[in-house]
Amino acid sequence: MIIKGQKINDRYQIIRSIGEGGMANVYLAYDTILDRNVAVKILRGDLANDEKFVRRFQREAISASSLSHPNIVEMYDVGEDDGNYFIVMEYIDGKTLKSLVKKRGALTLPEVLDIMLQLTSAIACAHDSYIIHRDIKPQNVMILDDGRVKITDFGIAIASNATELTQTNSVMGSVHYLPPEQANGLTATTKSDIYSLGILMYELITGKVPFKGENAVEIALKQMKEPIPSICEDNEEIPQRVENIILRACAKNPKNRYDSAKDMFKDLKECLKEDAPAEKKVVYKFSEEDLEETKTLTDLKEVSRAEKNKNVSKDSKKKEKEEIKEEIEEELEKEEAKKDKKLNIALWITGGLVGIIGIALIVVIFVLPAMGPKDVKIPDVTGMTIEEAEKKLLDAGFEIDTEIKEKESDDFEEGEVIETSPKANRTVKSGQTIKLIVSIGNVKIDIEDYTINNEEYKDKTYLEVKGALEMLGLKVTIEKKDVEESEDIEYDSNKIIEQSIEPGERVEKGTEIILYIPNVLSKYPDFTVGFTLEQIALWAEDNNIKLETEYITTEDYPNGTILYQSREKDSVVLENATLKITITKKPEKEEEPVKPEDNKEPAQGDKDAGENN
Repeated sequence: MIIKGQKINDRYQIIRSIGEGGMANVYLAYDTILDRNVAVKILRGDLANDEKFVRRFQREAISASSLSHPNIVEMYDVGEDDGNYFIVMEYIDGKTLKSLVKKRGALTLPEVLDIMLQLTSAIACAHDSYIIHRDIKPQNVMILDDGRVKITDFGIAIASNATELTQTNSVMGSVHYLPPEQANGLTATTKSDIYSLGILMYELITGKVPFKGENAVEIALKQMKEPIPSICEDNEEIPQRVENIILRACAKNPKNRYDSAKDMFKDLKECLKEDAPAEKKVVYKFSEEDLEETKTLTDLKEVSRAEKNKNVSKDSKKKEKEEIKEEIEEELEKEEAKKDKKLNIALWITGGLVGIIGIALIVVIFVLPAMGPKDVKIPDVTGMTIEEAEKKLLDAGFEIDTEIKEKESDDFEEGEVIETSPKANRTVKSGQTIKLIVSIGNVKIDIEDYTINNEEYKDKTYLEVKGALEMLGLKVTIEKKDVEESEDIEYDSNKIIEQSIEPGERVEKGTEIILYIPNVLSKYPDFTVGFTLEQIALWAEDNNIKLETEYITTEDYPNGTILYQSREKDSVVLENATLKITITKKPEKEEEPVKPEDNKEPAQGDKDAGENN
């Protein structure tokens, strides 16, 4: 019996049951090594001693492990643990297509085509690996919330190139999806899977299976004899190309079916394209040859008699049909008699099991508790040292986890036990492992002087200090602080001049500290002393100041003297301000008029006399 918490193969811890089948039960489990949820399929205990079922169960793992496809459930592990034969596979958190159809009925055509494209792609992959599924039905297809589907249960899959087939391998799977040739006991082929895919597609479109009956024999006969109902007649919105895919897949004679799942995939992909040519309904005549290839069940001789008497009169045929009907009824009565016999045997077995279970309950309720571990309350070791706590827990009958969890605490000193896991005063079984949670104290940060006043930090930039403090766990903010120019102090805009928390304080991680860097404020000099217009213009440009000039003509001051400035000396310079200065210039000199006689040239005689002299 598999119970919650039990470990399979010392690795897969059972969480809960997620499914039961005739051959195996499936559990949700936790893979303690790879830290993930998995599905664990375990062969039923009553079948574990049957070599036939064990081989079939192991064949599922062998078959599926060779397949790698996004729409096939991945197989992880297979083995045997204490008589439990198990398979570990991918856990699919979804629902079966069968439950989806029961809930919603017929699906939309785009949904059906999307699902069928995924399924045919997966089955084509299996066929390429020489694997025939043989049990394709909506119960074996999981659908996830995002629309992806996963094919499960390769439990009756066989290798298509296998040379030995037993009767168990001959007729298996749900009769609603069973191909005619398998109903007849013949070997399954890849075309058998294609038939089942066609029936599944019919169910997704219509919300129901095409053939129903009161028992498996009746349904199997319909699978072999009756044409599949027309979906286009029930729903005129379904294109004929879509129905033809189902008709090709579900042809009674395997020769008329798709040659491969890939061919079916191709038609599914093309059927709704706007440029796809119109198609007439595919019709396959049910000939004598088809009857030969897909005979009825071995015990029923309707087909063989029809062949021998194909030329008899209508009355003879009617009589024959009545005889066949009587044979079928006799067959069904035999089946019922077998069921009644099995039921009587089952009642005897059930009675015996009830008695055994009653005895087992007495053992479980009264005997095992007295023999097994006792219920013990976990002692409170809060505030003790590790050594003291371990001794007290060991004396109480518990095991100590070698891994100790550390935790910050304001209430407990470093090295003291804060609590245990499970917590103190809980009643558990003796021998359980207890984990200690130990204090590492209240981790606080000592604030230092990070300014240029500290010799250790005077050469460090504010970015270096910020990075170091953030690594300690502080929240650091950088702000500028206005400072005036000074001849005594030379400020560096990358250095810290103040901080919001005083040195020596102890703060917790996450505390905010503000570091201040200088924003040097310039002052207006006295431009009337020793400054030229060119020097003032350069200063104004450096400080982003607008300069305006005004000239005064005077003889009292040298030319270019600065007489006045609009901003007072030592006032703070603000960007984009306007500075007006007044500059002297000398008046322009007037030229004396030239007299006419000054321009008169000397006479020739006078000129000669001058030259002689």
